[in-house]
Amino acid sequence: ESYRPVLHTQGSSAGGLIGENQRRMLEAVSYSSRYALGLFYKADTQIDIPWAAKYVSSNPCIRFIAIDDKKRNLALKNCGPAVMVHTSVPFGIQHLEEEKDAVQPNILEELEKVMPGLPQPDSIKCQKWRYSQVTGSVADCPGQMTLHSTASAGVCVWGGGGGGGGGGFTHSNFYGYIESALKGFEVLKSSL
Repeated sequence: ESYRPVLHTQGSSAGGLIGENQRRMLEAVSYSSRYALGLFYKADTQIDIPWAAKYVSSNPCIRFIAIDDKKRNLALKNCGPAVMVHTSVPFGIQHLEEEKDAVQPNILEELEKVMPGLPQPDSIKCQKWRYSQVTGSVADCPGQMTLHSTASAGVCVWGGGGGGGGGGFTHSNFYGYIESALKGFEVLKSSL
């Protein structure tokens, strides 16, 4: 399953910058959804787990857990450990429209099953991640989309990773973002 966002623009076709075909292509991009949970501990807390990060396939809610300070190989005396949890996509989609405060207890209950005896955190942050990873990118994976190109206005390229969408034009991983950035750069460079 995946989530398809509705492309919101002001007026028709984003003030003439985007054609109907481009709009349809962008609206067809689909994303997975999930929740992320951060458990933050006081500096003197010990979390005795032999691993730094773990993929969990045996739980319907929890998919990934990282002991963040171990994962980053940090040993800070005045900063406590943090446990980062990602839910599964099916769980995220099932609870997508619920308030995160209502979903957080469910995630904590499932985390207790996966990591029994985890210390009580000093604080918890639950984050709804509506657009997690691309499950269906722009057709033909072009890496970028030129929205508008004129001699006087220059080129407006959408893509190239970061705030432009990157994975929506390729695929959601490091190489997809690099591919998108390079294609966006090529188009911009050729227009100069």
